[in-house]
Amino acid sequence: NPDTSTGDGIAMAWRFGCTISNMEFMQFHPTCLYHSSEKSFLISESLRGEGARLLNPDGKYFMSKYDERMELASRDVVARAIDSEMKNNNYKFVYLDISFKDTNYIKKRFPNIYQRCLNLDIDITHQPIPVVPAAHYTCGGIKTNVSGETECINLFAIGECAHTGFHGANRLASNSLLECTVMATECVKVINNKYKYFHSNHRLPLWDESYVTIPRDENILISHNWAEIRKIMWDYVGILRSNKMLGQAKERLAIIDNEVNQFYNDHRISIDLLELRNLINIAEIITNSALRRKESRGLHYNKDYPSCNDEHDICTNVVNTKKDFIMKIISKA
Repeated sequence: NPDTSTGDGIAMAWRFGCTISNMEFMQFHPTCLYHSSEKSFLISESLRGEGARLLNPDGKYFMSKYDERMELASRDVVARAIDSEMKNNNYKFVYLDISFKDTNYIKKRFPNIYQRCLNLDIDITHQPIPVVPAAHYTCGGIKTNVSGETECINLFAIGECAHTGFHGANRLASNSLLECTVMATECVKVINNKYKYFHSNHRLPLWDESYVTIPRDENILISHNWAEIRKIMWDYVGILRSNKMLGQAKERLAIIDNEVNQFYNDHRISIDLLELRNLINIAEIITNSALRRKESRGLHYNKDYPSCNDEHDICTNVVNTKKDFIMKIISKA
């Protein structure tokens, strides 16, 4: 994700009173390049589709231990397998190997990945690629209808911040593109019809900084808490979860939340401080949502509840409803 993805829209809507749904379903991309100078370069899943194999640093294949589909299993399964392999053996990364394919074929089929890796002295035609799972996007967000309308009057949400019900407990590649085009089209129709003649003279008051001070230790607080939130979420609310881990995360996040809000109320605000405040809100929402779901489903896997609870199968009905609606729109286009 880009550095600007700090959950601002969802956090603001939550503080405003909107319902936030399905935030426990956080997608992890299974194969992000592991390199000190390339923190967020994703290695396309199409490599595995073309036969690339996952192996540990000892050169041994491992996916057969986790799923009969091996490397062709779904994203959530592959990400959990890699995460387990790394944690159980104290590996910093695993390898994705496609070097057994013809050199010209690799260069032609994956030109961008080949060149990007080559710039880092990794020749994928002869070497495996070091990879790790990486936090990707959420299936949850601000509860909206298919037109982007929230429960709060005059407030719309569209795209990654919205939860329309389309994704359910998991999400597929390119679904976000479909959601943005279809839901955006419907959103425009509603706004044009409902608010064509809407005018408001209401003006928000200017921000009053007369009661706050200029912080001296802002950079220290922000950098420390930002890093701590990241570590807590990765270690305790990551790909594999448990009640104990989630409980520990909740306690630690509550302490950070108090610190951040105290700082926010007493000092002059900055963009970094606003983003930190939004981050801690989102971290707590995800953690509390994960604690409330007493099952494993889609992108949420709790070791204390490894099976699905049939009472929650309504997720499938929601997805089918949205799918039928979207197909009607596409057929009219």
